[in-house]
Amino acid sequence: MHPAPSQAPARTHRTPDTRSARAALALALPSVLLVLLVVFQWGPLMELDGDISRTTHRWAVSEPEFTHVNRILTDWVWDPWTMRVLCAALAVWLVWRHRAWWLALWVAATCAVGTVVQQSLKAAVGRERPVWPDPVDSAHYAAFPSGHAMTATVVCGLLLWLLRLYGAGRALWHAAVVLAVVSVVGVGLTRVWLGVHWPSDVLGGWLLGAFMVTLAVTSYPKFMSGRSGQPYGNVRAEAEGAPEAPDGRGLEMRGSGRP
Repeated sequence: MHPAPSQAPARTHRTPDTRSARAALALALPSVLLVLLVVFQWGPLMELDGDISRTTHRWAVSEPEFTHVNRILTDWVWDPWTMRVLCAALAVWLVWRHRAWWLALWVAATCAVGTVVQQSLKAAVGRERPVWPDPVDSAHYAAFPSGHAMTATVVCGLLLWLLRLYGAGRALWHAAVVLAVVSVVGVGLTRVWLGVHWPSDVLGGWLLGAFMVTLAVTSYPKFMSGRSGQPYGNVRAEAEGAPEAPDGRGLEMRGSGRP
């Protein structure tokens, strides 16, 4: 008899949790670095902020119609309170359509914690906003990080996560990605155009918002598994109303959850 051939070593694949954890770390490092550069007023960054802000302010003064459009977008369409209402609507939809109470609470808590982090950093850093002899808009409280940019990033990121979690169709997913990117990038640009934020304030909002979303996505499966003592696949199927496969693995959730 010939000896049985040795089995090839099984390939190891990075789990979604591992990828999310790596992404969270990759976002945390530049976020902390940027905070430190702003706190210690690193010369090259301050100079770059000033150059960009002075240029965009000249454009804003010379283009009043376009500036007015930017004010409408930043004050109504992409305002933080508009985004928070959208987040609340997502939470209501999760409870009403899928009975996903824990997931709804997780989404709402992520948005709330993001606001607390944002306001705490503003108070701690205490960065002054740009001051112009001929301002085209006004804003209050400290500058870093941009609340508009951070809130839009958190809410849009959570929305994309939920769409992926519930198996959104390709057309809906692509449309949502485009809308999210336009909203997050657009609101940041409006804040710089209107002269109420330095560019690094907006960059800080983007980085911190993305970090908050990645942290929420990473920690939610651990929370759900720890709450029930089951692997997250089973927990997800039971908690969000998706059917469970015969082999015990939770199926991917689709938009046809329980009414």
